[in-house]
Amino acid sequence: MAIRIFSACLLTLLSVGSAGATDIQPDISPPPHIQRAIADARLAGQGSFRWFGLLIYDAQLWVGSQGYQAEAPDNAPFALDLRYARSFDSDSIAETSIEEMKKTGSASDEQYSQWLRQMKSLFKNVVKGTHITGVYLPNHGARFFLDGKALGEIPDPQFAHAFFSIWLSPNTSAAALRKKLLAHTGHD
Repeated sequence: MAIRIFSACLLTLLSVGSAGATDIQPDISPPPHIQRAIADARLAGQGSFRWFGLLIYDAQLWVGSQGYQAEAPDNAPFALDLRYARSFDSDSIAETSIEEMKKTGSASDEQYSQWLRQMKSLFKNVVKGTHITGVYLPNHGARFFLDGKALGEIPDPQFAHAFFSIWLSPNTSAAALRKKLLAHTGHD
């Protein structure tokens, strides 16, 4: 009996990926900063990311009238909003982002170093309830917001593709979350 309880606890702790709501409520309005960035924005999917059972953040994918274009991502903007469940410093967020980008992409070490510097200068510390929103700008790069206020942008299409691949690439380390984010896009 004790072994079964321990095994169940261990499986819970090792659950990396997502858990959370996948039902999309059509009456949810996008936050104003997303509305300004994406015409006709609608919620495409949402879920939670957990690491060793601990909730790290809740995520929402917002898309426009063209939806999410997995085959041709440069055709349509989208936004990924993360609401953090705990505190992290900006350097940790940037460093973890680079680690995950390396898992899904093939940029050079020089590019990763440049992107790390850019993210460290742009991102801010977060506490429970803080939102960081990234908006994918086709053929341009990515724009970032902290609780709806502009942080700045990284005008590099290759960076934007690599950054959003952390969540949306088939090679993501958060496959369950990806599935929930893409739940209402026709992609899985």
